[in-house]
Amino acid sequence: MPIRWRLTVLNALVIGAVLLALGLALFLLLRSILLSGIENDARDRALAAAQTVESGEDLGSDEAERLSLGGVFVVVRNGQGSILDQTVGSVPREEIQDPIWPRVLETGQPAGGTASYSPSAPDYVYAVPVNPPEGSARVVEAGRSYEPATEALESLAAVLIGGILVAILLSVGGAYLLAHAALSPVGAVVRSARRITESDLSKRLPVVRPKDEIGRLTATINELLGRLEAAFARQEEALSRQRRFAADASHELRTPLTSIAGYARMLKDWGLEDPKTTREGVEAILEESERMGGLVEGLLALARGDAGAPLQLASGDLSVVAGDAVNAARAAADDKVTVEYTPAEEPVEAFFDRARIRQVASILLDNAVKYTPEGGSVAVSVKREDGWARLEVSDTGIGIPEEELPLVFERFHRADPARTQGSAQSGVGLGLSIARQIARAHEGEVEARSEPGEGSTFVLRIPRDGPTR
Repeated sequence: MPIRWRLTVLNALVIGAVLLALGLALFLLLRSILLSGIENDARDRALAAAQTVESGEDLGSDEAERLSLGGVFVVVRNGQGSILDQTVGSVPREEIQDPIWPRVLETGQPAGGTASYSPSAPDYVYAVPVNPPEGSARVVEAGRSYEPATEALESLAAVLIGGILVAILLSVGGAYLLAHAALSPVGAVVRSARRITESDLSKRLPVVRPKDEIGRLTATINELLGRLEAAFARQEEALSRQRRFAADASHELRTPLTSIAGYARMLKDWGLEDPKTTREGVEAILEESERMGGLVEGLLALARGDAGAPLQLASGDLSVVAGDAVNAARAAADDKVTVEYTPAEEPVEAFFDRARIRQVASILLDNAVKYTPEGGSVAVSVKREDGWARLEVSDTGIGIPEEELPLVFERFHRADPARTQGSAQSGVGLGLSIARQIARAHEGEVEARSEPGEGSTFVLRIPRDGPTR
């Protein structure tokens, strides 16, 4: 059953039960009031008539008229139950059913109950024993028919039943309209949701009333759709990078493999006969093997980073790590490029993976030396910066064109070979990508700024307290 009808039926049942309970309570209350009024009226008239009889007076016309107001009848009986006196037109002469007077004569105490005294029986009759100074009267009875109360209660019951039925019908209609109005946004949400496909998550569900439960639910679903859209976009971007990465890696590996295979065939076919050619071929194969080994190592480093390889975090001094990298860079530069190091005035303690950060420093220094002409210089400095540890590497090299600056951290991106110090130094374009990946694993960053012809500056910043994850 639809929710709309379930709400309607539940609402109708609840309202119907409440109305029935109220109607029944009202009916019983009014019934009690009406019947008590009749019984109290009969009792009062019986006591008044008994007082009159015991005073030695008879039921004269005035007294009888007063006592019989409101349909009350009064009967005076002797010790055998014979009627000595009565109000006019009150009790028929035929046999009375369920008389009350025998109990009064037997016990000598007043008694009341239901009996059939009048033509509009049943009646409520109250009997009182009397002992007048003269005469044979022994019992005075006063009674009143239940018929007026019964008729009033029947009319009331009919009105209550009709009113309850009408109220239930109105509640059913009102509940249906209310449920329809409350659930109408659900239909719009369903129709909109059916139009959302995995290929297009940009659509959103309509939020008609943002402050009610359905509105908040719809807004939450829209937020979920936004997160799914962002997740799918990131997944698609990652897949695109992966495809591009695989294509670039295949291309980069193909070049040294082709060169190695060519030199190997040459040596196999005729090159071994010439010692010079043999030496050149072996050197070329060794060079290409080393280049391919570096490429593979770079690819493995990126793959480990992409897979979220855990960091070996420990407290350390970034100045010491930078000093080690500077010494290695000076040895590699072979005095062709000056590498200057300005250590911090005090230890720059931070929480980091020493081997990974050492790798970043080496990449930045190798890059600076590689793109600095002979006779140029590279400056390295380490310092604290608020809650960060900062390593800065500046060179006086060829610089990076403004249009290429955003691309230097892309995988396999390399500067124009004409701008480097020889093709052998051009590398495979993975160093800066690895450096940024390591920095971001530490919740830090590597930034670059450059002026063509004036040099470049690369800055590594990592939080001194280490990554929060």
